[in-house]
Amino acid sequence: MSEPSILIVGAGPAGLCLARALSLRGLEVDVIERQPRSAIASPAPDGREIALTRGSLRILRELGVLDRIEAGRVHPLVRARVADGDAGEGFEVDAAPFGHEALGSLIANSDIRAAAWAMVEADPRIRVHFDACVASVTAGSRSAAVVLEDGRRFEAPLLVAADSRFSATRRALGIPVAMHDFGKTMLVCRVRPELAHGGVAWEWFGEGQTRALLPLGECLASAVLTVTGAEAERLVALDPAEFSRELEQRYRGRFGRMVLEGEVHAWPLVATWAHRFVGQRFALVGDAAVGMHPVTAHGFNLGLASVERLASIVAESMARHGDPAEPGLLARYQRRHRAGCAALFLGTGLVVRVFTDDRALLRPLRRAIIGAGRALPPLRRALADVLLDDGPVDPTPLERLRRGLAVLRPRAAGGPRLQ
Repeated sequence: MSEPSILIVGAGPAGLCLARALSLRGLEVDVIERQPRSAIASPAPDGREIALTRGSLRILRELGVLDRIEAGRVHPLVRARVADGDAGEGFEVDAAPFGHEALGSLIANSDIRAAAWAMVEADPRIRVHFDACVASVTAGSRSAAVVLEDGRRFEAPLLVAADSRFSATRRALGIPVAMHDFGKTMLVCRVRPELAHGGVAWEWFGEGQTRALLPLGECLASAVLTVTGAEAERLVALDPAEFSRELEQRYRGRFGRMVLEGEVHAWPLVATWAHRFVGQRFALVGDAAVGMHPVTAHGFNLGLASVERLASIVAESMARHGDPAEPGLLARYQRRHRAGCAALFLGTGLVVRVFTDDRALLRPLRRAIIGAGRALPPLRRALADVLLDDGPVDPTPLERLRRGLAVLRPRAAGGPRLQ
């Protein structure tokens, strides 16, 4: 008897990675995607560079996705620097106390999508249905079903929504979502800075904007500028030379001349948190469950964590019950993913509110936080530990204790690397 098929709506990176994770566990998968095949097989660059933790790189490697990305397109993130105000005073975090040379790696979103598709395309257990516009979605006690506008019907014991933070599938299933529009737009583009970045990622708050510079090889970087919507429209309308000069001024000449490479992409900043991650015969993964503000660059890391958590739960549910959607185990997925995301989601929202609000009342608090980062090594190590995420998705209490001790005390020079 053949295994039941799992139905996934959305062939973005989270949906494709979940399809691959389920296939590796022996399950058949049908993926419903509204875009044409060309958009998934050859995704256009969208400006987004994804900061992947060591844990996320492990997941991509196990799925076979990382091997499909050229080594030269994976850029190590050596250190991260957080600064505030016109003077740019701040502090740096690095991975040295944990025995690593880099905090993680930067990979273009389009490269991740292309690699995930290449892996899925070669997998006989996965079928992707393109140009598939969903007409209706239902989930009952025995199965879930998706009906397309062309009349095709798909039915499965488990339906997974992986169709973005604005998920139409989630809405069709009646799942409320807490949504916060930050009222800002993120502009992203590749630049060639005159001065070397040394593999250091910059995050610079203040002056009514947030600036970031992400290292991509020796002579290339990604510039990330967060401004109001009106200001974003003005900047996007500039010609390349004018835009480059504007960047140089906004970055206060810290990187010398900055020459624009390619297009400038604009993304409105909206964070979402689904009230439920599971229900009768369905589950949410990726941004459909939790859509992060990009200030900590953790959005896709949480998406990959949801993939690993749900795939493991589905496999356990099949082994124990012969059903991929046993309610008690789906509820466990929800508990685990909520617990794994909540602190980072709430903490990110707090950081954004404190560091992007230029009212005089909050400036002393910002200075105090930056000062604490400079003065307290354990705080810097705690931030590095979050960026590294070097361990299992759901660590045991003993593993949590080991990580906590590593944060409290630095690794001795020449000492053993933490496993």
